[in-house]
Amino acid sequence: MKTMETERSSGSTSALETNEVAQIQGVLLGSPEIMTDYIAAFEQATPHIRLALPQDVSDPQAITFALAWDPGAEDFRPYPNLRLVSSIAAGVNGILASASLPGDVPLMRIAGESQAQMMAGFVTWHVLWHHRRFGDYFANQDRQHWERLPKRDARDIRVGLLGAGKMGGATARALKALDYDVAIYSRSGRNLPEGVTGFSGDGGLDRLAARSEILINLLPLTPETRGILNAELFARMPEGAMLIHVGRGEHLIEADLFAALDGGRLSAVSLDVFAIEPLPQDHPFWNHEKIVVTPHDACDSTPTQVAHEVAEAMKRLDNGRLPTSVVDRHAGY
Repeated sequence: MKTMETERSSGSTSALETNEVAQIQGVLLGSPEIMTDYIAAFEQATPHIRLALPQDVSDPQAITFALAWDPGAEDFRPYPNLRLVSSIAAGVNGILASASLPGDVPLMRIAGESQAQMMAGFVTWHVLWHHRRFGDYFANQDRQHWERLPKRDARDIRVGLLGAGKMGGATARALKALDYDVAIYSRSGRNLPEGVTGFSGDGGLDRLAARSEILINLLPLTPETRGILNAELFARMPEGAMLIHVGRGEHLIEADLFAALDGGRLSAVSLDVFAIEPLPQDHPFWNHEKIVVTPHDACDSTPTQVAHEVAEAMKRLDNGRLPTSVVDRHAGY
């Protein structure tokens, strides 16, 4: 890979030496295995934004943008002129944890429609999996057993969502289109899709849990939501309820989940996020007959999508406006 220094000193004419010079120079902060793909994606989709890994940056003063995922504690320190920091996904917890993150620079997360639709499809699949008992059908196939299982109409299945953001809204609309009875708990109780019941405020979470035969967690991780999937919440859910967890691993108290499964309070669980990732090979989640494990793969932002959202955010900054997906650092999302 050419470095910025190499491109400047090359005898040939490069993009950095012409009128098409990159107007924005950015740095990638995080694991190179994850971040390197964004260099080519930005070059193709938004050529006015040039990205480089830290070792390829010759002039840290020229860096005005950082694209980050789980950066180190001091990773932002060399770049005093940042105008914007962006995550590569919806989560920003790893970035907020960096001690060197500038307090006066806007931080944005990726919140595109395609990502929300990908999440909605993933969650809908799991709702159907549990509602229609596809796991039982697969088990019957393994033992060559022919049995038609009892059915319930979707309208009779009460689904509860934790989180009313873009992903929660897209998921609620997808489930409503299949005629599920959908309700949402959120901090504000606002911005609900048409036909969806909302819960908020003191007691709202308990009321949602009490009606949720299938509970879907889409919350961001904040001090208030850490450990929210716990014994107290499970005890308020209907006997034999199901859980689909696609928020953050730290939302879940694992010991409480096992107790709820063993006691019959929960009958089935889908887990896509974990406190330790990758999930250790000896973790009991892998072999639990009532748990479906997926590798934190519910949805993803493509590098091209990230490039377009960052370009739009930088344009807004140039016009004196904040990015539409700017993070409220106090709230944590």
